[in-house]
Amino acid sequence: MKTIRLKPGKERSLLRRHPWIFESAIARGAADAGETVRVESHEGQFLGWAAFSPVSKIRARVWSFDESQRIDATFFRQTCAKAVNARQRFDIQSDALRLVHGESDGLPGLIVDRYGETLVAQFLSAGVERWKEVLIDALLQATGLSMLYERSDASGREREGLPMASGWLRGAGPVDLVLREHEWQLALNIATGHKTGFYLDQRDSRKKFSAYTRRLKFERVLNCYCYTGGFTVAALTGGGAHVTSIDSSAPALQQAAANVALNGLQASRTTFMDADVNASLRQFGEQAMTFDAIVLDPPKFAPTVAHAERAARAYKDINRLAFKILAPGGALFTYSCSGGISADLFHKIVASAAIDAKVDGYIVERLGGAPDHPMTINFPEGEYLKGLVVMRK
Repeated sequence: MKTIRLKPGKERSLLRRHPWIFESAIARGAADAGETVRVESHEGQFLGWAAFSPVSKIRARVWSFDESQRIDATFFRQTCAKAVNARQRFDIQSDALRLVHGESDGLPGLIVDRYGETLVAQFLSAGVERWKEVLIDALLQATGLSMLYERSDASGREREGLPMASGWLRGAGPVDLVLREHEWQLALNIATGHKTGFYLDQRDSRKKFSAYTRRLKFERVLNCYCYTGGFTVAALTGGGAHVTSIDSSAPALQQAAANVALNGLQASRTTFMDADVNASLRQFGEQAMTFDAIVLDPPKFAPTVAHAERAARAYKDINRLAFKILAPGGALFTYSCSGGISADLFHKIVASAAIDAKVDGYIVERLGGAPDHPMTINFPEGEYLKGLVVMRK
């Protein structure tokens, strides 16, 4: 077993059970891509068993902090089964859910979502890539399913020095699927959709938005960065009189319109705009248009802390423009899915945007990902999705 030794003082995060070891923390030692290494402090104290990644800034990711643990096929079968079984304890009102959430489930770099009878997996680190075949068998065994589709085409693969990959790894079936979520249905494509095909992490936020719409009787709703219309369907199901949905992807808008029809909702209650969100918000302001409820769920502006300053300006701009067209008494559901933007910083950005827009509001709720996308005590980076519900005074 190869060993990497850390620089003095760099063992502190591992003693707190944080699974990442950065390149700058390593004094000496190396291994092949994905190979399991013994991690020791500068004084030689055992710290963990980790998967080595020769080209990533995160040079190693810890599998286990137990010195007696063997990192073998049995370990991966047990870890996959534990993650799958944990979801049975969560309240998930859907037949689509996340089964493995990377580091939070002890499998750094592995994302696995279930859509009905189909698994979709992303292998995003050198460690899980090396153990891919074992992990595939373990996942199918834990779920009793037979079909697994790979969507290892995210940017994380490039940072690990791995090529993009997608396609069926076990079995084969349709890539156009329909999931059930709360009281509505949503169609998706696991081959071409974002992430593994859909944004399952916003499941509970969509339900909450529908409930707000019903309770406060929102009539004019604006869904920005609408993708395939999850929040649009939620608002319409909640009784919203009319929903305007904006996205810069024509195929996504076509799917959003199809999702409206799939749920038996009237197309006349919707407007779909193939447009830039910032430009549209400015145009609405110039036209003195207002909305009773606005959803801002933009793409990831800051994948890392290094991008935070530029991303903060982008988040502030769209929130400022949204506040200007939010009717008094209306609600803004605003989100950041950027790992480089902390919950505290996001709060400050939204507050600054409101001040610049010369409006005030109540922060009535803080939102996060659905429970099948967990943040654990030892891995706060798992809280990548942050949301606020702001009610304008």
